[in-house]
Amino acid sequence: MKEYEYYYSYFENRLKKEKFIHQPSQLYEPIAYTLQLGGKRIRPVLTLMACELFGGNIEDALPQAMAIELFHNFTLIHDDIMDNAPLRRGKASVFKKWNRNIAILSGDTLFAQAYQFVQMADQSILPDVLAIFNQTALEVCEGQQYDLIYENDNDVSVADYTEMIRLKTAVLFGASLKIGALLGGAMRKDAKNLFDFGVNIGIGFQLKDDLLDTFGDENVFGKKTGNDILSNKKTFLFLKAIEKASPAEKKQLINSYTSKDLTENQKIENVKTIFNKLNIYQLTNDEINNFYKWGMKSLKKVNIGDEDKEKLLLVAHKMIDRIK
Repeated sequence: MKEYEYYYSYFENRLKKEKFIHQPSQLYEPIAYTLQLGGKRIRPVLTLMACELFGGNIEDALPQAMAIELFHNFTLIHDDIMDNAPLRRGKASVFKKWNRNIAILSGDTLFAQAYQFVQMADQSILPDVLAIFNQTALEVCEGQQYDLIYENDNDVSVADYTEMIRLKTAVLFGASLKIGALLGGAMRKDAKNLFDFGVNIGIGFQLKDDLLDTFGDENVFGKKTGNDILSNKKTFLFLKAIEKASPAEKKQLINSYTSKDLTENQKIENVKTIFNKLNIYQLTNDEINNFYKWGMKSLKKVNIGDEDKEKLLLVAHKMIDRIK
């Protein structure tokens, strides 16, 4: 198996060759625009890596890698609408550049295009691939709905939140690996262990996102920090703080979160002060490390060489140890 950068370049070059501009242009231009915004392409890279890991040809896994990347971008377009997010990777989000109706339709079209690619798998493995893809799509939508529900739910626990991000974010990493492994000829047990590895690393990935949103360096992170606080999002950091806080600290935290009298900077600083007092930065890092360790346990069970495992570990570090 080759290094991450090889698969990234291979996928990126093939993605650029795909023609996503059709008629009506108002429907397809936002799709081309979204895919040109870039990104780490971690999910499709994992599919290609997993395929080759078991002796498969990455060319055969390319359509499914495309499907996973298109599906991921469909979720981003719709997430931005639901979150009213004006920016995506430093550029105007689709609904801001065009409008909500176009963004909804373009996202739906991406979803349909993802299925056009995923169904290109060999007939012998197609039922399994479709079953994984369908289940993942359902779970991602379930996770998004839980995220919406929790915005107005004052009884959300750390366990609730962890399950939500497992569904919304992590299962797609797991599915990327599992589909690639099966396309490469892996035994079902190995594919399942790779799935579990991807899910645990995916949860760690989202927890790191939460951490960076509050404590990241804006110059490195590439966007203003504190958005989760300003949006009153019940992230792991907030929920762990509620769990650890004294009654007085809990009241202070909730008041800061819900106050309409504080400026944006005051609100962010008040909440961060409480987080620091409760050691939330370290507690979040500890939780990230826990999921990393659980992912490693699953990876150790996969019947591949240690050198190939190390290359997957480098991808895991790319996801969890990043600073932006």
